[in-house]
Order: sequence, then structure tokens, then C-alpha cells
Amino acid sequence: MVNGVGRTIPDVIKGYKNIIPYTTPHGRDPDPLKTGTYAGKLLPGGDKLLPDIETAIRECRLEDGMTISFHHHFRNGDRVANMVLQTAARMGFRGLRVALSSIFPVHAPLVDHIVDGTVGGLSCNYMLGPVAEAMSAGRFPFPVIFRTHGGRDRAIETGEEKIDIAFIAASAADSSGNFNGVTGPSACGSLGYCLTDCRYARKVVVLTDHLAPYPLIPASADETLVDYVVQVDQVGDPAGITTGAVKEEKDPLRLKLARWAADVIEAAGLLKEGVSFQTGTGGASLAAARFLREKMKTADISGSFGMGGITGQMAALLEEGYFKALLDTQSFDQAAINSLRSNPRHQEISAGRYANPHNKGCAVNRLDAMILSAIEVDTDFNVNVHTASDGRVMGGSGGHADTAAGSRLAVVVAPSVRKNIPIVIDRVLTVTTPGATVDCLVTERGIAVNPRRGDLKESLKAFGLPLIEIEDLKRKIEEEIGLPQKPAFSDKVVAVVEYRDGTVIDTIRGALA
Repeated sequence: MVNGVGRTIPDVIKGYKNIIPYTTPHGRDPDPLKTGTYAGKLLPGGDKLLPDIETAIRECRLEDGMTISFHHHFRNGDRVANMVLQTAARMGFRGLRVALSSIFPVHAPLVDHIVDGTVGGLSCNYMLGPVAEAMSAGRFPFPVIFRTHGGRDRAIETGEEKIDIAFIAASAADSSGNFNGVTGPSACGSLGYCLTDCRYARKVVVLTDHLAPYPLIPASADETLVDYVVQVDQVGDPAGITTGAVKEEKDPLRLKLARWAADVIEAAGLLKEGVSFQTGTGGASLAAARFLREKMKTADISGSFGMGGITGQMAALLEEGYFKALLDTQSFDQAAINSLRSNPRHQEISAGRYANPHNKGCAVNRLDAMILSAIEVDTDFNVNVHTASDGRVMGGSGGHADTAAGSRLAVVVAPSVRKNIPIVIDRVLTVTTPGATVDCLVTERGIAVNPRRGDLKESLKAFGLPLIEIEDLKRKIEEEIGLPQKPAFSDKVVAVVEYRDGTVIDTIRGALA
């Protein structure tokens, strides 16, 4: 099958069911009904507190082949997924499916659990580190399913990703199961990515290292959704939250790109009272937020809301009055955690409210502008943030495709060359975000505007920004550094990349050394 971005999708992918090829950004209609939620019963005087993870697994009646889920709010500091999987392996379980919202180097033990058969399926929104390396090398007997943040939420709600037990890492909880991520010694901030798991999983187990008196306030989710509570030594290390995510940009080239990205938003006519935007957590995106703050100060305007993974810089914009609200699915540093705990206008939201395309309205649809990164961009403006130039996986969509589809203006910011490898090529190795949802590419050699946005091109030209056709940009890069070397791949499909609506936008094959 050839899908809507020209990718050939196999008719059959071993280990993956119900192949629906991608057509257009909003081409698939939702199922009319969502999956049901599970009832429970607790008698007066009943106790949800269990002594350890093994007891929780037994009480939840885990069986071989069932699906267990985890969230990634501790990022590279997470300890819960490894603890639970180690326990399950010791108990002899086989073929478990793991739905972990994102995977980091700390999750390296997952490789051995897959190789020895404890784990028989894996889905995620982002992947980095040893698990990605093993998958890219074709070591897994099944294809990994990559989803977007909104797509994962959609899959859970529709029953495509049926979760048997959700294991929730909470920095604080009481014995009835009310929990949050903003209090306790391991506070990590928003727990937005596990809230849908709590609502739709057959069983929910909260793990915490800070057991608080009842009732815990505030509560990200309450006792009506939780079956059991287990106290452990440490659910995660908050120091690992910022690993590879938040850094202040000081490089002159990237600062130039950030300033131009802010100029694009202004030139597009979006920088006015009530503007809403989201930036990523890379240096250029953070710098762009800084430049936007300067522009808002000069124009004496305030925005309606900022969104996404929230940093201290975004929290400062809220405190200074440049935003009226922050919508937070994940907190990226201690300043953001403190803000979420203390400021009522800094609100924790689920991944469903953030970006699920098949609910009755998600917040990405209210974004005026989104600043995105890229590993590669092709001449059709398709963007790759999954695979490096050698074909090995080093990321994933996260909210990339979600925000591009929802926002009025999707700005991709990237240097034209990275480590002597061109960023603009004929055909990206992996399509993460379709070009139909990308408005322009900002590089140090100029700004390329998607031909479908003739209005934007005229606005940027009138503003005095340096424009360049994307084909000319590609040619100039190649004249300077030559054509990129094409990687070699095996025939084995190691991952399926789903678009946010559950259709298959691409596949990833094993990378050959």
C-alpha cells in the first residue's frame, strides 16, 4: 500500500494488526464510542495499601501476554518501570506487552527482558538509549509501535491499546490512592501522561516513596480510579528529568534561528493580545520563547496560554503576566514543578486534553504557533524526528505531529547542516510529521515557506525576512558539503510509526552497520 505521504506500507507486518494507511492529517474519523471503564469495590474499613510490588502483581491477577503501562514523567530518572519488570521477570511471566509513554537510557534493562521473553510487545512515543540501539539493530522479535502523545491517549480510550495494569509513579499518595507529582521528596511535576491510563486500565497500582495522610491535596487523580498503593524506597530521581531536555542556548547560530522564528510569528500577524504558543525544550526553542517575551513586552500584550512540557522560563512568563495560564502535561525543571504546585493558573492536563485528535476538542487546536525541531526535512516539508542519518532510532514524535496538526502556524527550526550532514534532503528516512501540517523551515541560510502557505510567504517578505525556496536551500547545501550517504537497511520492520489518528504513516527497518 502507498499511503498519503508516498510511503509504501507492507500489506502485513508480523506482530502488528489492523494496518490502516495514513491519508491526510484529519482523514480518519473517530470511532463513535470509547472503550468502557472498569468498576471496583472497597468495603468500609478496606485497605488498598500493599507491602510490595509482587503482592500487587498477584492481587491484580497479571497473566502472560497482558499489557502493563508506565509513564515517563521522571524521564531518565525513572525507577518504577525497571522495578516492576524485574519483579515480573523473577515471578516467571512471559510475553508481557509494555506501554511506556517514553523510553530513556535508564530503561536499558528492558532490552534483556525482551530478549529473554519476559516482554513480548512494546509501544512508546519516544525512544532514546540502549533500547533504541537494540531495536534498530533488529534484536527484538516484534515491531515496536511508535505513537504521538495524543495518539497514545486516543489508542487507550478506543481500546486499541488495552491496558490490564497501569503502574503509576507518584511523588506522593495516601493509602486510598489519591496521588500527585508536586509534593514529596521526589516531586516531578505534572502527571499528565498517566491520567488516561488511570481511567481506562483494568487495574491501577500507585507506587510512591512518600505516603501522606488522607486526604492528599492536591490530587492528580483520586481514589475512585486506584486499586492498590505500594510504598517503595524511591520512585524516581528528579535530577533525571532535565537529562537531554532543557538547556540554555548560547550558540550564536542557533540564537539567530531562534530570533528569526520569533520574527516569523510576529510577521504572520499572530503576536497580538491573547496569543498562544508552545515551544520545545531544546536550546533554540527556549531562546525563541525569550525573544517572544521581548516582543510581547515591547508591544505591551499578554498571551492567553502557553502549553506543553513546561520549563521555568515558561513559568516566569506566567508570573510576569505574559501568559494568563499554563497548560502542563509534563514539567521539565524544578522551577516548573514549584510553579505547578503554587500557582492555580498553572494547570496540569492529561495527554488527552492536550492532543487527542478523537475527542470533543483538544488544546493543540487552540495554539496560534508552535516551534518544532527536526533531524531531517524533505522538499515536501515532511519532518523526521525518529531516525538519525544512519537510520538508527534516536527519538520519536512525542507531541511533534500533534502540535503541527493543531496549531495555526507550525515553525520548524534547524541548522541547515548538522555534523556535516545536510538537514534538507529529497526524502526523509522516516516521516514523523507530514509536510501538509508544516508551514515553514527556518535555517541560517534563509526561511523556506511551504508552497501551500502563499499568504505566509507574502507576510514574511513584507517583514523583510530572508526567504529561500526549499529546493534552492537543498541545492546550496549539497554544493557545499556534497550528497549525503544513504544508509543500508535490512528487510525486517523493527518499528511501526503511527500518525496521531492511528493510521500508519511510516515503518522503520533495521539499520545495517
